[in-house]
Amino acid sequence: MGGLIATRYAPDHQDKVKGLVLLDATSPTAGTDLGNRIPESATGPAGDMRAQNLSMFEGQNPERLAFTDGEVRSAGDIPVRVIRQGQPYLADMLPEYGAGLEEDWTKGRKAWPALSGTSEPSTAENSGHYIHVDEPEVAAEAIGTLTARAAG
Repeated sequence: MGGLIATRYAPDHQDKVKGLVLLDATSPTAGTDLGNRIPESATGPAGDMRAQNLSMFEGQNPERLAFTDGEVRSAGDIPVRVIRQGQPYLADMLPEYGAGLEEDWTKGRKAWPALSGTSEPSTAENSGHYIHVDEPEVAAEAIGTLTARAAG
């Protein structure tokens, strides 16, 4: 949920946010997409995933933050790197719904470049959702490059 928090904070605090690296950030439409894709009647792993994720969106998380779907607002021209996963990961976890969820996630993430006039989208080709684990060099390079640009 870090990407959602950062992207909602940045537009209103451009004086404090000098840049963002989004590593497979949750889609800005994830709550609605998940609720529409996996029916309330789903059981097993799909039902568990639906219930757990929707409860997190409703504020049942350690921080008690509620996340609502919404438009991506501009944070000006701060440097932003939007890195998406290159390998599907939900299809294996949820055979019945995973491919559709991946499709929704990909569609929703196409909105992230609107965050900044200098957004740079890219793909970590060999990564699932956890890019920092699967390809730490991709994450480190993005953070290093963005930090240098923001400082310079």
